[in-house]
Amino acid sequence: MAEAAVLMTIFQRDGEPYFLLTQRTQEVATHKGQISFPGGLREDTDSSLRETALREMEEEVGIPVDFVEVLGRFNQYMAVTNYRVTPFVAFLREGFSVSLNPREVKRILEVPLRFFYQAKPTEEIHHRFGRAVTLYFYNYEGDVIWGLTAAMIKDLIEFLEEDLC
Repeated sequence: MAEAAVLMTIFQRDGEPYFLLTQRTQEVATHKGQISFPGGLREDTDSSLRETALREMEEEVGIPVDFVEVLGRFNQYMAVTNYRVTPFVAFLREGFSVSLNPREVKRILEVPLRFFYQAKPTEEIHHRFGRAVTLYFYNYEGDVIWGLTAAMIKDLIEFLEEDLC
């Protein structure tokens, strides 16, 4: 089974936490045009999934590992492409800048975490490979964040809310 890793990247702007998300180009192999966290497939040269996520962050948006503090590994997910995806929650240190890989990333989205605490995702049941799957959708200023990315965000927000209570 193929493995992939993403960085659920959080940074501070004016004292408020934001997610850094990307919109994929139409040129990438899968999930064309979708909004996602930086990440991708594990390569043979990657010593770990953590390394995969950090490498992909640098390749896609040009943020070097010096600016990334990985806080921990989160739940694993199965993508419809049959990849096992492992997200890592990470914090970006001040002073980072982005340099998009134009073949992979169309643009960056900066979405305040507050939005996800206040918004309830829309849910739809889809049938995939003979079983019912719940898909989540967030609409942020006309951009639809859905699928695995939305599920990861929903789960992380719920985890943080439980931890704060």
